[in-house]
Amino acid sequence: MLRQAVNARAGLLAGAAGASAVLLGAFGAHALRAVLDARSFELWHTAVDYHVWHALALVLAVGLGRGRSGRLAVRAFASGIVLFSGSLYALALGAPRWVGIITPFGGLAFVCGWIALGLSLGQREG
Repeated sequence: MLRQAVNARAGLLAGAAGASAVLLGAFGAHALRAVLDARSFELWHTAVDYHVWHALALVLAVGLGRGRSGRLAVRAFASGIVLFSGSLYALALGAPRWVGIITPFGGLAFVCGWIALGLSLGQREG
């Protein structure tokens, strides 16, 4: 029963990550295109790209991940979206440059998520 509740929450998280990626992508393409300079628009686009790809990775982790490494993958991908994409969104909207210090931590979370997902998938075969 507890496992089902955890999977349901993780599934909702994955759905929210995907939906927010689409919404933020549309917002950038339609509402911000005329407002942002080229560099800021490029930052926004990069944030959306990573957000979308890692929302999909989050779906994989929720659906295929098992055990502790599967749960770590879910947490790492979600954290990476917030830290990496979130800091780029903030920078694109004019946040102070020091916010860029956060971005590599999000990238590291993505890397950890992929490693954890790989370990989890490898455990399934055994």
